[in-house]
Amino acid sequence: MSGDTPFSLGPIGQIAVPVQDLDAAVAFYRDTLGLSFLFRAPPGLAFFDCAGIRLLLSIPETDEIARHSSVIYFKVDDIQAAYQALRERGAPFDDEPHMIAQMETYDLWMAFLRDPAGNLLGIMSESARG
Repeated sequence: MSGDTPFSLGPIGQIAVPVQDLDAAVAFYRDTLGLSFLFRAPPGLAFFDCAGIRLLLSIPETDEIARHSSVIYFKVDDIQAAYQALRERGAPFDDEPHMIAQMETYDLWMAFLRDPAGNLLGIMSESARG
């Protein structure tokens, strides 16, 4: 590390996801995924609460921003039940739940879906072994 001032980042406070159609994105994240909607703000911003981390959906201000998105992974207790519930709500999945890794005390499972803007989202579950 360079510099003399001690510094470390705190926990994640907000994640931004670029969207093309804010109304469709709000409906998907609120109604399909069931996230807690907080508020909308001009020009083209919508905020959700994800267990204390804010999710910001925004109309990109530049083409550069529009081309980039991070994958957001949502923790679920039962991945099969979450997958079924989200499919019933119309969530478009790329794949079915599958095991990613066998850890010492749990198996890591994931499945991936898309929001209306094509952004990749994941659901993940850590299933206890034994």
